[in-house]
Amino acid sequence: MKVLNQELVDSYRYNGYLFPLPALSPEEARSHLGLLDRIEELAGSPLSVPANGKWRSVPHVYIPEFNRLVRDPRILDVIEDLLGPDLLVFTSTFFIKEPGSQTFAAWHQDSTYFGLTPHEHVTAWVALSDASAEAGCMEVISSQGAPRQMHHAAGHLVNSINGAGQTIVEPLGDGPRAVMELQAGQFSLHHTLCPHRSSPNRAGHRRVGFGISYIPAHVSTVGSHRVHAMLVRGEDKWGHFDLLPEPDGAFTEKGLAMHDLVYSRYRQHYREQERLHEEQFGPYHGDLNAAVAG
Repeated sequence: MKVLNQELVDSYRYNGYLFPLPALSPEEARSHLGLLDRIEELAGSPLSVPANGKWRSVPHVYIPEFNRLVRDPRILDVIEDLLGPDLLVFTSTFFIKEPGSQTFAAWHQDSTYFGLTPHEHVTAWVALSDASAEAGCMEVISSQGAPRQMHHAAGHLVNSINGAGQTIVEPLGDGPRAVMELQAGQFSLHHTLCPHRSSPNRAGHRRVGFGISYIPAHVSTVGSHRVHAMLVRGEDKWGHFDLLPEPDGAFTEKGLAMHDLVYSRYRQHYREQERLHEEQFGPYHGDLNAAVAG
């Protein structure tokens, strides 16, 4: 079912982002937040704690409700308009900022350490709570029809919401910028080469987003590690990934074991991409604080 008209498709192709788009009702968003509470009980602390990075990742592997969310036709129909009929989920991640916390994301591109080729990956960022400018929503820069990979440093910055604490360390250019405010249940899209960042949460509520990384099935990985993906629409005629089954229930022994394996392989792949990026662009010896300020 076609959802996006040509004007919206052209806007995404030119800018590298699109928002806001409808997905969940407020009640559905709250229901998913309740499932997040259960994951945090299992982890023993909030997922915003850096040590819980594992539990932030790929809940669609072991919780049926999140598996249904990554397959939700209200999202997939939009993704198909951009990527075609054969769709994989490469990964999914919670992005959580506690009220009043200093958690932020420096300017970065998802492509840098995902290790995917060609650059056709798109993230659907689903707001499970209101993501206003005050709450630290995403800010993006238009690619103006000419997206390219930029030089990053894995700075492992304090309070970074990203595992490598990465930041772009070259001039960002003068492309138009947008503040992607979302209400709970809405989602945004950003292309893998779209530069984006987010500020600390200065609101009185928890800001929770769920990022779903979609790729067309012909996309493959770069590097030496074979990783997992989940077929969510169409067929996989290419076989670049180990395909994941749907979960057999919530928090089952089998599902949690699969989650361990998926996360372990993903982290190996991610660390290799950090090294490959530095080999390509060279080490960065400048002022990271100045780069973060953008």
